[in-house]
Amino acid sequence: MTTQRVILSEVEGRGIDREAIRSVYSSIRPYVRRTPVLDADGVVYKLELLQAPGSFKARGAFANLLTRHVPPAGVAAASGGNHGAAVAYAAMRLGHPARIFVPNVSTPVKVERIRSYGAELVVTGDRYNDTIDACDAYCASSGALNVHAFDQYETLLGTGTIGLELDEQAPGIDTVLVPVGGGGLIGGIAAWYAGSNVRVIGVEPEDAPTLAHALAAGRPVDAPANSIANDSLAPARVGELVFPIARDHVERVILVSDDDIVAAQKALWRNLTLVAEPGGAAAYAALLSKRYVPQPNERVCVILSGGNSTAVNFGGTQ
Repeated sequence: MTTQRVILSEVEGRGIDREAIRSVYSSIRPYVRRTPVLDADGVVYKLELLQAPGSFKARGAFANLLTRHVPPAGVAAASGGNHGAAVAYAAMRLGHPARIFVPNVSTPVKVERIRSYGAELVVTGDRYNDTIDACDAYCASSGALNVHAFDQYETLLGTGTIGLELDEQAPGIDTVLVPVGGGGLIGGIAAWYAGSNVRVIGVEPEDAPTLAHALAAGRPVDAPANSIANDSLAPARVGELVFPIARDHVERVILVSDDDIVAAQKALWRNLTLVAEPGGAAAYAALLSKRYVPQPNERVCVILSGGNSTAVNFGGTQ
């Protein structure tokens, strides 16, 4: 298949716009699922937990591998789990070797997914940031393409395609609630909706407030990482490319507790028969806990970002 290279502006994310997102979508569309939306009890849910392989991360992975040159050494990625699984899956589909670095906190289901796609797996360190140094060193010595989980133009363009689909599937939404870790998901979605009337609001665990701390400081800064969603929503800090987009186009950030997240997981299973991992349920936790209360007639969309969990008895081992 002929692929296209996306040319981007050097100016603070301004190349991450609708035109560039549409261009990337045309490249990745044969490889990613157009995930459905579900309208239930007045809330619109974007079911990225049904994305292959289990999270929205596939969009950014394919955007990187299809619009950047992949050398003979293949690709490498540092990941809490979902990004690694997505890069491994994309590499398998496109015929590239892959090496994935994950921390010790990555859950067994995510580790098994990565292995099932034929990637070489390296488990190192206790936090996501511990894997970054190992991945960077490997790429420097091997020449492999380093696919960053969130702080990469192509990754942001890939996640922006969620906004593109939402515009077509759920026209007329007023607000999108988006879970935040490093900010790749909210950065892409906020770039798509920039200049529109749709409000983009981030949701983070209280114990992993990366974007909240960055917005308060006026720049990316280190934040704690002690949440139940450590393997998906707890990098050390929000991305440098993400920050100006969030500063300009994210209305605010809501913090939720781990108990709120577990309650959201249980409610999604009980009411909608959807299995969401902790990070995947975080945005819904803001609604369920009433930390975000919609206005009358406000149409809210919740991004359910990932479902890589084997637990239905949420709060236990996943």
